[in-house]
Amino acid sequence: MYRSHTNGELNISNVGQEVTLSGWVQKIRDKGFMIWVDLRDRYGITQLIFDADRTEEAIIEKAKTLGREFVVQVKGTVIERQSKNDKIPTGEIEILVSELELLNEAKLPPFTIEDETDGGEELRMKYRYLDIRRNPVKDSLIFRSKVTQEVRNFLSNEDFIEVETPYLIKSTPEGARDFVVPSRMNEGQFYALPQSPQTFKQLLMVGGMDKYFQIVKCFRDEDLRADRQPEFTQIDCEMAFVEQEDILSIFEGLTRHLLKKVNNVEIGDFPRMSFDHAMKTYGNDKPDIRFGMEFGELNEVAKHREFKIFDEAELVVGIAVPGGASYTRKEIDKLIAWVKRPQIGAFGMVYAKYNEDGTFKSSVDKFFNQEDLAAWAEKTGAKPGDLICVLSGPTNKVRAQLSALRMELAERLGLRKPNEFAPLWVVDFPLLEWDEETERYHAMHHPFTAPKPEDFALLDTDPAKVRANAYDLVLNGNEIGGGSIRIHDKETQALMFNHLGFTPEEAKEQFGFLLNAFEYGAPPHGGLAFGLDRLVAILAGKETIRDFIAFPKNNSGRDVMIDAPSQLDEAQLTELSLALNIKEKVESTEE
Repeated sequence: MYRSHTNGELNISNVGQEVTLSGWVQKIRDKGFMIWVDLRDRYGITQLIFDADRTEEAIIEKAKTLGREFVVQVKGTVIERQSKNDKIPTGEIEILVSELELLNEAKLPPFTIEDETDGGEELRMKYRYLDIRRNPVKDSLIFRSKVTQEVRNFLSNEDFIEVETPYLIKSTPEGARDFVVPSRMNEGQFYALPQSPQTFKQLLMVGGMDKYFQIVKCFRDEDLRADRQPEFTQIDCEMAFVEQEDILSIFEGLTRHLLKKVNNVEIGDFPRMSFDHAMKTYGNDKPDIRFGMEFGELNEVAKHREFKIFDEAELVVGIAVPGGASYTRKEIDKLIAWVKRPQIGAFGMVYAKYNEDGTFKSSVDKFFNQEDLAAWAEKTGAKPGDLICVLSGPTNKVRAQLSALRMELAERLGLRKPNEFAPLWVVDFPLLEWDEETERYHAMHHPFTAPKPEDFALLDTDPAKVRANAYDLVLNGNEIGGGSIRIHDKETQALMFNHLGFTPEEAKEQFGFLLNAFEYGAPPHGGLAFGLDRLVAILAGKETIRDFIAFPKNNSGRDVMIDAPSQLDEAQLTELSLALNIKEKVESTEE
């Protein structure tokens, strides 16, 4: 056998035992008459010792040929270390080596395999198999495995059945762009990779599998952002014969279970907040409620003071920054520059210092007196010593800008504590949202979401006011899960398709299989999907998801390690009936 023990399990109780270890060479310290080697595997590090007085000369000579990341097997005796290391579990012992076998040599790695490495992100992604050897990445993947196992434990104990659904499915026009896969056997036709298993899990409810879950890969061909992957993993769940309260209860339970088992944190109530309240108070539908800085709308106390910027704005809104009155003019100018960046897009920022003596000093003292500024303080909840930051403009735009500023300030002030968890349900989303470009409604979630029963009559008269029977679970300012009660009868689903601009023929073409299934006794049902990548990162107190994915893509959606995506050769394209189409397109472009 290659090993009798791992490199993380031996301790002082094993002294005197003959053991066999295998792993990678982490470090070598050669004193001539004595050589120490740190041997590493995923379980830890064990120190090896080669001693001129106790080790055969041939073995010492072989040890001198070792390099970093060489793969070796050793046999030897566990002895007590003279100089102990209390920073590692094996720090009280070392192995006096009696046999050494080189299993494989290694080139010098392009970056150091250490917790604090000298490798940049793109380089480490190219050599991801080496990066995984580093503790931060290795521990992140082990942490993900633990979370996934606890998810399965909880849902299985709640009688959920794990069912796999297809990856090669039909392309549909709703949602993001699909990744498409040409079919060789059906010339000119394509599969799509699933953006979610939505229709299949609904069909499982029709099939009587009343509690389903799946930890599943999903794919969206979207424009990428810094922390978005084209493929991602969902904890996908669906339940039959349930109402919204049943689903919220189950997944509050799952969230509590994970926080307790993984983080040893007890969580109390899960507050609920309407979509409208979240947008008005925090500027987004996934607010971080670990800290205050709630929005104060200032229209009634800031307009009609002959300040044109406010008078012409649709919304004037501000936040109070704790302790911000101590900011220097230079620091405030940097904040103003921050909100004017293209990523935020504000034209500027008005501010008012609420001094400790109760007076105010603002950037618009020419237009607003002390009484006016006191009204700002009341609206924003500012206290003496705070800074009031005010933005103005179109309602939706300025809310998004102030939300970004709120989060940036909270980060700078250390208010977003990674070991503090604040879950929240956001409910009562609009069912539909109007798209100016296409001049039609789109489903805010997806076309299978049921309207609130009490709003159903508004579908024909005022569809913009219809609320969805939908809910998002937010944790620390991130949406970690979302779902809804589904439409479960053919007539309502056909009506929904009609409002989304589908003709009856188009609806039948795209979703006829689902409409047909509803005619065979579909139960009331609903569900929720967690984003596993994001959930794991938050539970670990991190903001980025990449270290929790074994082989992630970069910001351009490329896998730089295997160089994908890549071109196909002409023979493959011909077999897929794509070569002619591509050739015609190239010739057309050249003309």
